[in-house]
Amino acid sequence: MIEELFLEALKAALKNERVFWDMDIQPDAWRKLFQIADKHQVLPMIYEAVYDCPSAQRIDPRFFEPYKRRMMQSVMMQTVKTSEFLNLYRFLSEKDLKPLVIKGIICRELYPNPDYRMSSDEDLLIMPGQFEEFHKAMMEYGMRLSDSEMNIWDVYEVPYGKPGRPIYIELHKYLFPPDSSAYGDLNRFFEDVFERAESVPIQNCDILTMNATDHLFYLICHAFKHFLHSGFGIRQICDIILFANTHGDAIDWKMIFGRCQMIHADLFTAAVFKIGQKYLVFDPGQACYPDEWKDIAVDESDMLYDLLDGGIFGDSDMSRKHSSTITLNAVTDDKKGKRSRISILRSVFPSAKSLEGRYSYLKKRAYLLPIAWVDRIVHYGTELKKNTKDSAADAVRIGGQRVELMKKYGIIKQ
Repeated sequence: MIEELFLEALKAALKNERVFWDMDIQPDAWRKLFQIADKHQVLPMIYEAVYDCPSAQRIDPRFFEPYKRRMMQSVMMQTVKTSEFLNLYRFLSEKDLKPLVIKGIICRELYPNPDYRMSSDEDLLIMPGQFEEFHKAMMEYGMRLSDSEMNIWDVYEVPYGKPGRPIYIELHKYLFPPDSSAYGDLNRFFEDVFERAESVPIQNCDILTMNATDHLFYLICHAFKHFLHSGFGIRQICDIILFANTHGDAIDWKMIFGRCQMIHADLFTAAVFKIGQKYLVFDPGQACYPDEWKDIAVDESDMLYDLLDGGIFGDSDMSRKHSSTITLNAVTDDKKGKRSRISILRSVFPSAKSLEGRYSYLKKRAYLLPIAWVDRIVHYGTELKKNTKDSAADAVRIGGQRVELMKKYGIIKQ
């Protein structure tokens, strides 16, 4: 099974080792392996782990050339991105602006080869009331808004890029959208993170970030958020387990366990760590993993299938992406004590509240909801022309399956 080979190769990469496959693997199987790696944005790690095994040596070397080329391009690009980010961070520091760096470069440093772990952006969390000062500094550095029409004062995160340079920054006023009924309340756990912040050295630059407990819990919450949408990928599990392995003795596991129970993510998190232990490199002893989670009996297989199918952020196809309307509505209904309703109408015509993130004008002019519906349907129709296998019915089917998955892991009541 190609998925099993993928996990074996990924485990080897996380250990800075290579596989020693000596069976016949046909070109179609190699293609599928690299397709999965692409879908989860771990191609450099997978290629490095497999390219010189006996099975690969039996294949015409020209077959691997495109993958080798892409792997090298990705690694070189990530190296440049890292350098660009550190230059920006130093610039901000010189202005006495000290954001917290989350995920991204902090997680990359956990890997044997940091630049083999790709990052599309870097995330910075700023203190309340500092946005105007940060925005001015970003513009002075040469950064520009990714969306020039965005109302930067009302959104919870503001994305920036730099023309001609491979750097993309998301400046967070909050870690999660406060108006999200499904998970906006997660912000309450991170209100005091600046008071507990720590500095870590990366390439001769002192980076301010969350302490180990806050950061691990955030990585769990971030994966959890994507799970509530349309899914999360194996790379996020790698980040979580490597962070736990590296910082285990500095982590307040009791606090994290209690918080996971509060948000109904304890079974979810137990499944994440079980996948990490069973298929990857999670070491419960090294991580000081608590007995409370060791003692939880949880079947990780359905979650593993879901994340392998979904890709890096559950965006493997448009039907799956659109199924998030159903899962988020189900979570919101559950929080309100209602029974979730799954229907095509609700998927195609969601509430104004659930569309505010994409159509910001709905925050002040909810009566324009029909216009947003029309735009959404037209946009969906355009996507369907490009992805002929997708449909609204498929989105409902996938959404229904994923709601059942959330029930299995205790996120939604049965």
